Parts: sequence; C-alpha cells; structure tokens
Amino acid sequence: MKVLQRYLGSEILRSVVFVLLALLVLTSFFDLMAEISSVNKNGYQIQHALLYVLLNLPGNAYDFLPIAVLIGTIYVLAQLATNSEFTIMRAASMSSWTAAKILGKVGLVLIVVTFLVGEFVAPMSAKTAKQVKLAASSGPLTQGFRSGLWTKDVIRAEGSQGAIIGSRFLNVREVSPRRALIGVKIYEFDTNFQLLREINAQQANYVRPHVWQLADVVETDFPKNLDGNETITSNIRKSASRELVSEITPDILSVLFIDPDRMSAYELNSFTKHLADNKQATERYEIAFWKKLTYPISILVMMALALPFAYLRVRDGGISLRIFSGIMIGMVFYLLNSLFSHLGLINTWPALMTALFPSLLFLFFAVTGLRYVERH
Repeated sequence: MKVLQRYLGSEILRSVVFVLLALLVLTSFFDLMAEISSVNKNGYQIQHALLYVLLNLPGNAYDFLPIAVLIGTIYVLAQLATNSEFTIMRAASMSSWTAAKILGKVGLVLIVVTFLVGEFVAPMSAKTAKQVKLAASSGPLTQGFRSGLWTKDVIRAEGSQGAIIGSRFLNVREVSPRRALIGVKIYEFDTNFQLLREINAQQANYVRPHVWQLADVVETDFPKNLDGNETITSNIRKSASRELVSEITPDILSVLFIDPDRMSAYELNSFTKHLADNKQATERYEIAFWKKLTYPISILVMMALALPFAYLRVRDGGISLRIFSGIMIGMVFYLLNSLFSHLGLINTWPALMTALFPSLLFLFFAVTGLRYVERH
C-alpha cells in the first residue's frame, strides 16, 4: 500500500503542478493585457506592469489551486482507468474507502501548501504589488470617493489604554505611497455624540506605535453650552505640529484598499476586531475570515469529486471529456464560492455557514456520485 501511495501521490502532485502552471500562464496573460492600458502613463512602464503581474501570481495560485487539484486528480484517475490500472488495484482488494484515504493523504499536503500561500505569501505579494504600482505611477492611494477615505476611531482617557471617553471620525484626502496621510480632517465627539473639536492638518506621519505626527494643524474647539441661554464662541488654535494618539495604524488604513480575499486571516481578525470596537459593520470581513480558514478544506472536496471519475468505464467517455467535466465543475465551484460571499453579505447569513456551504454542497455531490458509480 505504501508503494501505491507514493505512486498515486507523485502522479497527482505532478499533474496538479502542471495544471496550475497552465492556469497561471493563462490568467497572467489576461492580467498583462489589462495593465497594458496603463503603461506610459504617469511613469508606469512595461517593466512595472510585468512586475505587478508577477507579484499577483501567488494570489492567483491560491484562487485556482482547488480547480487545479480537481482537474489534475481527474486526469490521473482517468488515465489509470483507461489503462486498466485502477481495475487491477480494485481487484487487489483496494476499496473505495482505501482509495479515498490515499487521496486524503495527498490532499493534506496540498492543504498545508494552500494555507501557507494564503496566509503568508499571497497577502505579502499583494501588498508589494500595490506599492510597486503606486511607486511607479507616483500616484496617491485613494478609495475612489470624492470625499476621500473615512474611518472611525475611539478616544481614550489615557493614551491608547484608558477608558473610552468619546469617538473620532477621520477623513483623509489621500494616502501617499510612503503611507503618509495628506489632507487630514478629524472630528471628535463625546459619548453623547456632541461635537467637541475639529482638527485640520496638511499631513500626518506615523512616528511610533499608535502615535501620528500632524503638521500644519488648525484646531477648532466647540465648548459645551450647559444652560443653552448664552452664546459660546469656538476657540481656534494653530500650530506647526502636534501628536495624535489613535488606534488607527497604517496597516489598518492599507486594509481599506486591499481586497479582503487577499488579506491573511490574522489581518482579517485584527481589522474585524477594530471595526467591532468602533461599532461598525464587520460582516464582509467576517465572511472573508472564515473563507480564509475553510478554503483549504475545498482541496479535499475537489479530490472527493474526482474519485468517482475513476470508476467510469472507458465507453462512458474518454479522458478529454472527463477533464472538460472537471473544468466545468471547478469553474462552477469558483463562481458559487464568490456568489455565496455576496449573498451572505446581502442577507446577513452567518459568516461560517456562508463560507462553508459551497464546500459542503460539493461534498454531498461527491458522496452521491461515488455511491452511484459503485452501484452501477
């Protein structure tokens, strides 16, 4: 059985790598064609476009790995069935459960690879790709809104550790490639949401943990009118610089410009906690967090889907037909996975169930298909 495990494992891994490379070459070509329109604009050259596409390869590999596993496994099993090797294995007392365990061991290796790529390699390369494009085009980082970037923060009594005594809304016109904030407006409120202070700064730089250095600052205080009878004028102060203690960090701001599917589970968890602390919507990032944790499991689901193809007779369809079926199934899984993320966000479904449902659905199809081919 160990010899059979090594044989199937090496064949499947070799086939999966080949299919994955083919998918990456295809998607990289289309990505490069999309970047060509930006070449020779604002200093963005062809070498920058090539580097940008190259840095996006880990993210694409993470997305397409389950499809590559499905197609590669179907190809190997169909090849074994065509050459009657799988029939001989079954005649040598290899049951469906034994075949599933062999595929499961190979799948565990691919699960580890998928998790490492999705948690470490892809997020880092996606951030680097964004920085390369910004640095090459010398353009600011914006969110596409005329009013700039908005985010929420809390005000604490003692720096970043004391009790919450108010809330703060930050508006940033743009973020430079070096993560400096340009055109900063800050509105501070007390716990009753009465406006206390407005702060305008030309620029803000992150100087140490939880501390921003504001430059060219104009502060406007709005004192409380306790009895409501007398008129209280606002107090305006100007200064060359001042420090601002905030829970907002450059990493949190950069999250707002990155697709949640390209973030690591650690980043998603941290940002979700930040949103929850500030009583903001967290559903989108909760779904992305659970998808990040459950996505590697889809590797085993794809292998389970491929197993029934080994039991089909040669006259039921050649290798090309089975591979085409695998491509179609893989694309349906990819599209359904994305669709359920949007449906879960719109209908406020539980994040864990939204992330798991496509895999559970296809696992049901795999078990049903395996039972069908065994009976017939």
